[in-house]
Amino acid sequence: MRPDEERLAWEGRLFDVVVERWGEHERELVDHPGSVAIVAVDAENRVVLVRQTREAARTELLELPAGTLEPGEETLACAQRELAEETGLHGGEWRQLASLWTSPGFVRERMTIFRCEGAREGEPATEDDEAIELVRIPLADLPGRLGELEDAKTAVGLLLLLRERGL
Repeated sequence: MRPDEERLAWEGRLFDVVVERWGEHERELVDHPGSVAIVAVDAENRVVLVRQTREAARTELLELPAGTLEPGEETLACAQRELAEETGLHGGEWRQLASLWTSPGFVRERMTIFRCEGAREGEPATEDDEAIELVRIPLADLPGRLGELEDAKTAVGLLLLLRERGL
């Protein structure tokens, strides 16, 4: 499906805003390059999450490591880069869990969620504007802690992992 007309309303560093006309209706859409999220399980059978300030939510959130695709970057390469940058974890066994639209009512962003197991520990290489705290939760504790989550990608990724593990 394609709109009848499309025009750029705002060009940003990470995403653009476009206005599309679909018949008689106009829609303002965030045009995002795509993203990844990683469900990383460490050698001690713990899920590795990150706690960081999210200005849009006006609070700190507990989340899966995640990030935005660079131009021409494949999703797996992006996931491996983001996991290493945010947590220091690298290598391991990777598998795609899902690919989904994050908020299709107004955002054109496809997110791919990966699982990584057996990654080796290393030093994070966070950006200057990132203050990330690593949080490790034993896999057995996850079902009882899902209610603490306020981030949708994290809830989805962890539920996929729990379903895969039969928990």
